[in-house]
Amino acid sequence: MSKRHRLGDLQLAIMHVLWSEGEATSSQVHAALLEEHGLAPTTIATMLKKMEAKGVLKHRKEGRIFVYQPTVAEEHVRQTMVGELVGRLFMGDTAALVNHLLTEGDIDSTELAALRTRIEEERQKEGRNSV
Repeated sequence: MSKRHRLGDLQLAIMHVLWSEGEATSSQVHAALLEEHGLAPTTIATMLKKMEAKGVLKHRKEGRIFVYQPTVAEEHVRQTMVGELVGRLFMGDTAALVNHLLTEGDIDSTELAALRTRIEEERQKEGRNSV
């Protein structure tokens, strides 16, 4: 079983910077998040160290500078976090989550059309797998 990764809001924001850039220094992460989060550079540096200890990123040294890289894929973190959400809030019922999003979400007709297409693709795959 693969490891589950629980990330808080700031950790997730840091990971989005690293996923987007591929790698970044603490200063680069700080600059990317400054406007939205307004945190001190030391807070970002401390969080990067904690996240490395958690195993979600690693670093290499360039002189005296640490360059951080993600060690987990965005899709894996998304699967883990959505799985936990479904389990905790919807008692494992994925359809209940989808119904909630359709009822409470702000989904426009273009998004609905894309969802219909995706559902049809899954139906076709399911039909091929049951033969």
